[in-house]
Amino acid sequence: MFEEFYGFEKTPFTRDMPAEDLYVSHMLEEALGRLAYVAERQLFCVVTGECGTGKTTTIRRFKNSLDPQKYTLMYLADSKLTPRHFYKGMLEQLGSESKFYRGDAKRLLHKEIELMKGLHKKRPVVVVDEAHLLNKEMLEEVRFLLNFKMDAESPMALILVGQTELWEKLQLQTYTAIRQRIDMQYKLNQYDKSEVVAYIKRHLTYAGREHEIFSDEAIEAIYRYSGGAARLINKVCDYFTSGIPVGSKTRTGSISLKSASTQSESELMHHLRDE
Repeated sequence: MFEEFYGFEKTPFTRDMPAEDLYVSHMLEEALGRLAYVAERQLFCVVTGECGTGKTTTIRRFKNSLDPQKYTLMYLADSKLTPRHFYKGMLEQLGSESKFYRGDAKRLLHKEIELMKGLHKKRPVVVVDEAHLLNKEMLEEVRFLLNFKMDAESPMALILVGQTELWEKLQLQTYTAIRQRIDMQYKLNQYDKSEVVAYIKRHLTYAGREHEIFSDEAIEAIYRYSGGAARLINKVCDYFTSGIPVGSKTRTGSISLKSASTQSESELMHHLRDE
């Protein structure tokens, strides 16, 4: 209903916005450049960021940027990922049936990777999302996986993506061996105010709205409530735009704090905590 009210052709603040239409900040450009380098050189990379800073969105954009003739991307996101399920997930994405035993599955994966590189001339890129939830056994398996041909070469580009606690965990002495193998680390931060303005404008343009609908006061509130986290920007903007008067047909003015919604600030903060 509110799409028609504001003259939107599409829903502007949605999580399933196509990757090619996403707002490209300087930070995202830098992250994509680094990830492209990781893929080309087959390096080990760790990407971290607070909740809602666009980690998975960055990976979506990165995936779309890869040349499918040169790269094969495998994506895993499992909060209870075990070594066996890790190999099973990758082998299935390569179209191969996994072996029951971990050692057999690992050898089969290495064989598939060698075929991919040697016969098909493609480079494997493995992305493990929600990596802050990986246990010690799984992190150790990552280290063993990278030990290929007596450490003479990397079998793949491996990218661990997780919340900032992942990097904090890797600083512990027990993870020294795996930390020393990391070739690149990148942290995604929240947007500053100018980036929040540009982010909102990009999403409105995607929805087919060329004119601003948020007043300066509303923009300030969005920045304050969201802290510059993309996920929360979407939620606050969705909250504001959905608060339209009953029976209204169209809107040409801007959204101010008073006109955005009849709901209270405490209800907005409750709304943000719910998801």
